[in-house]
Amino acid sequence: MHDIRAIRENPDAFDAALAKRGLSGVSAQVLEIDEARRARIHAAETAQAEQNKASKEVGAAKASGDEAEFERLRALVGEKKAEVAAMQAEAKELDAKLNDLLMGIPNLPLDDVPLGDDEEDNVEIRRWGTPKTFDFAPKEHYELEGVKPGMDFETAAKLSGSRFVVLSGAVARVHRALAQFMIDTHVDENGLSETWTPVLVRDEMMQGTGQLPKFGEDSYQTTNGWWLVPTAEVTLTNIVNGVVVEESYLPRRYVAHTQCFRSEAGSAGRDTAGMLRQHQFEKVEMVSITHPDASLEELDRMTACAQGILEKLGLPYRTVVLCTGDMGFGARKTHDIEVWLPGQNMYREISSCSVCGDFQARRMNARFKPEGGGKPQHVHTLNGSGLAVGRALIAVLENGQQADGSVVLPEALHGYLGGKSVISAEGVLR
Repeated sequence: MHDIRAIRENPDAFDAALAKRGLSGVSAQVLEIDEARRARIHAAETAQAEQNKASKEVGAAKASGDEAEFERLRALVGEKKAEVAAMQAEAKELDAKLNDLLMGIPNLPLDDVPLGDDEEDNVEIRRWGTPKTFDFAPKEHYELEGVKPGMDFETAAKLSGSRFVVLSGAVARVHRALAQFMIDTHVDENGLSETWTPVLVRDEMMQGTGQLPKFGEDSYQTTNGWWLVPTAEVTLTNIVNGVVVEESYLPRRYVAHTQCFRSEAGSAGRDTAGMLRQHQFEKVEMVSITHPDASLEELDRMTACAQGILEKLGLPYRTVVLCTGDMGFGARKTHDIEVWLPGQNMYREISSCSVCGDFQARRMNARFKPEGGGKPQHVHTLNGSGLAVGRALIAVLENGQQADGSVVLPEALHGYLGGKSVISAEGVLR
């Protein structure tokens, strides 16, 4: 959410930043409502002062026996009281309208974010590892002989419909091992605080991180009003919702492994084969709450944490800075990490690390007290996948595939698999 004072003070800069996202004339809409709201507030305050003055004079008129003046003043008090109520009601209505408008405006991109319309305009900033050369045509994960016994889309469709999967046996165990490996690495080596949070949240929590009101169709809501989280970003970030922390509390770095749920409303027809894009999936999510001066450095740190997981797994990847047209609603700058999938012969997103500045903090009213005194300031928030577990599974399976359909597993997972290192062509861990 944006600071209305900043828009008033420099509407041209606000519009110039939003123009990079393809939006124009937004400040005029905002300021028109804001000016009308402030006019009603001023009118209510003026009428209130006149009502108070008349109320004091009523008694004096009564005491002096001036009945005509008494009646005039009494009528004036009633008139001003009604005027105050009307102006306050209008101001409240305009305030709600302004809040709704501000809630629907995306974050302002940082100056160094590349301009562009879509993913074709993203800018690569890092590449690690060399994609393996196979002496056979590599297959996609769901086509591998050793994977087929443990990846059942037919049963999942019977249970739940499309975009679900039932994992079993060796594949299920590798999936679980990946999540444990990620959490352990982030806690033991990266200094993140392991957290376990609900997957059902209230409207206010989804509003706090920007999923509502604009993107409700992308998530699932229960019949009693809870929302299933699309990512643990929602719960981890909202830990500081409505809280004023001490500056010494910062930074806070959380990590959680949770189920996530997305309707994929905006991606109909995309990636329908395999388990690349599912309605229910698991993700290890990182969230940082920082001092405003430290958030850009924290973005680089968070990105390195996610990249480190792929390096330990020996999975080639590239990192890109998203352009203005491809960046998410709440982000000021985003690093996408794309892992190499030989079955598709391309890099695919496996992590997205974003700095949001004070955009989410304003929606949540999350602040800190400066150590040197002064008014509380809004914290900065960041979020990133560390990593998407299902996509990591896909990458491990495809990059480790052998000609006979077996899969050689990364050494980093052996300890989580009882020392076993291969999924055989029959789908057995060996």
